[in-house]
Amino acid sequence: MDVTRGARGELVIRIEGTFDRQAASRLSGWLGEIPASSPLVLDFSGVRDVQDLGVAAMAGQLCGRDAVEVVGLGRHQQRLLRYLGVTLVPPAGDEEALG
Repeated sequence: MDVTRGARGELVIRIEGTFDRQAASRLSGWLGEIPASSPLVLDFSGVRDVQDLGVAAMAGQLCGRDAVEVVGLGRHQQRLLRYLGVTLVPPAGDEEALG
């Protein structure tokens, strides 16, 4: 995982490899340090395997955040996050991405 600042000042966390329960635990630790009002982008573009258990495990840390932009997740994982109470915003310039 790599943490940087995006062009709009948002925090960008890039995730690679397999996103499983262990990766979700690491990510949840980082998310606990970020204020809920801070703009956040989770970039899963480099992930080759997204496990539903990992998505479910990180959902608790994402609930209640003002804005979470997720890039690189399939519609199934996006729906799972919404079912678990996460409010997602569409990626910049792609208002139809979360349809």
